[in-house]
Amino acid sequence: MEKIWKNIRCKRVLCNKVHIESRRGSNSIEQGGQRSMRTIKPNEVMEAGERVHIAVSVAETRISKRFETIPSGTLYPNADEIQYLQRRVKYKDSAIIVLNKPPRVPVKGNLPVHNSMDALAAAALSYDYDEGPKLVQRLDRESSGLLLLARTKESVEHLQSLFSDQNRSSSHCKAWDDACEATYQRFWALVIGCPKEKEGLIRARISKVLLNDGKTERVVLAQPSGLEPSQEALTEYRVLGPRVNGCSWVELRPLTRRKHQLRVHCAEALGTPIVGDYKYGWFVHQRWKQMPQVDIEPFSGKPYKLRRPAGLDIQKGSVLSKVPLLHLHCRELVLPNIAKFLYLLNQKSENIYPELRAKPDLLRFVASMPTHMKISWNLMSSYLV
Repeated sequence: MEKIWKNIRCKRVLCNKVHIESRRGSNSIEQGGQRSMRTIKPNEVMEAGERVHIAVSVAETRISKRFETIPSGTLYPNADEIQYLQRRVKYKDSAIIVLNKPPRVPVKGNLPVHNSMDALAAAALSYDYDEGPKLVQRLDRESSGLLLLARTKESVEHLQSLFSDQNRSSSHCKAWDDACEATYQRFWALVIGCPKEKEGLIRARISKVLLNDGKTERVVLAQPSGLEPSQEALTEYRVLGPRVNGCSWVELRPLTRRKHQLRVHCAEALGTPIVGDYKYGWFVHQRWKQMPQVDIEPFSGKPYKLRRPAGLDIQKGSVLSKVPLLHLHCRELVLPNIAKFLYLLNQKSENIYPELRAKPDLLRFVASMPTHMKISWNLMSSYLV
């Protein structure tokens, strides 16, 4: 019954936007040179030769669904946005750009999203190139940290294969293969609770399922029955310090790259969801007591005093906010120096110019945490080991 009522309401809305020329005759003209128009009725039967006029907004509803990505050519960031994005850039050479992504900014855009990192970077970070950089790895919308973009077609191809979970074939360049094996990402996260073991390897397969509405996708740990398709997911973790006010800082190193892998592993495999992750840790957040409690400092044995960092407002997404933001940050990234290796990979020998040989095989980047995580860090992490 509800579905029928929705169809009736939809038909009424469409009929209000669909008009038909008056039946006074095909040559009847109203004052001002305009034809007489009237709203069509839902049960009206049209006659041969009659003309129907549909509003542009109705005609474009189906056309707009054909496009999923915002064309970068239609985006024109203003001077402030360009300067802001360029300030986020930590490194730039002829092959790549590495920037520190702020939280709450989507990486991949679609029609309702006009500020995604891929579209804005393509429009604002082209520098002296004809085209803007392309994404080769992703971060969740709510997370922050190091994001890698490739500037040339060759660097896109090599880096996409590097950050895929498919087995890479060996090349003729041993230095490149060694640099690929040394590539990794490290994340810092603040979790509710504390893992039982101080460090370890999470080996838990994950699956994608649809919720009851048939539209919302969710990632869960795969069931032992193995009826649904699943993917292997591996994450190394290490607890950074003691538990303070019910939370712990954890370092995460994903060995595979699955959607929401770190969030699901923390929430379901370790039982310690990330602060601000309401999608996978809603029930734990409901029971979580956010008010600061007096704990004992692990080394001095004295009551822990909550310190308010100077010049920082604690009500901006930190652990003391009513609704904390997601505390997941890609802090460290190590990857091959692709600008150096592009020359080597295109040659049949490993003989290179002395100035190229002097450049490092690996690049390492470290990104500062966003403001809300800095506040939580200063409030709760005075005694990290």
